[in-house]
Amino acid sequence: MAVFRINFFSQSLQRTVNFNMFIPNDLREGSIEENKVRKTGFFLHGYTGSSEDFWELTYLAEKYGFAMVMPNGENSFYLDNKATGFGYCTYVGKELVAYVRKTFGLALTREDTFLAGLSMGGFGALHTGLSFPENFGRIVALSSALIVHEVAKIREGGGNDVANYEYYFRCFDDLKALEESENNPETLVKRLKEEGKEIPAIYMACGTEDFLLENNREFHQFLEEQQIGHLYLESKGIHDMVFWKEYFEKSAEWISENKIDQ
Repeated sequence: MAVFRINFFSQSLQRTVNFNMFIPNDLREGSIEENKVRKTGFFLHGYTGSSEDFWELTYLAEKYGFAMVMPNGENSFYLDNKATGFGYCTYVGKELVAYVRKTFGLALTREDTFLAGLSMGGFGALHTGLSFPENFGRIVALSSALIVHEVAKIREGGGNDVANYEYYFRCFDDLKALEESENNPETLVKRLKEEGKEIPAIYMACGTEDFLLENNREFHQFLEEQQIGHLYLESKGIHDMVFWKEYFEKSAEWISENKIDQ
């Protein structure tokens, strides 16, 4: 295996950034993709998390034969903002993909490239994949923080148990206009559908005891109404790595077998 910690200057973020990378280039005998790395996944951490959160999933990369790219998204919701150096969606969805292609010869086609994220990173995976569908063939979004409609109601001086108005304004921009903006994944789905563009295959899962369950159910219902093919799963679980490890493994099998909505 090859393990990297890479520093490079990001134009989108206007500073030197780092990301972790794992390439199973010496796959163990019996691995599904023995001796061949076929796909590359960009793994997006949650709120207060970091690129270090996914090392315990590298066994899946070895088993299923995919490379892992693990960027730091800080607490950005992986969105672009008007402020200089706050281009997280462009960083992950365009700049980092191009860097991995050029440097490692991986993620060369959308069919070989996927996004996977949990919580805030689940939102980021959906939003980034829908923003750059030409770069990603698949999206895995677990316990996603699909909180756009709640955040849109926050006004100056307010907030919730997680953060205040100023934080959400920095991430999502004008909250009054959020629901119709491109920071809302629903807006991106409608636009891609209207333009007749191919939408990445979507895999979603959430625990039935997760505080984000209703948010995920609502987005699932939205995709149903829009007739967007996707796979949505629920089972017993809370907002923790126990649930996420189970479904990262199930989604890795879904990606390996090139399943769409089954």
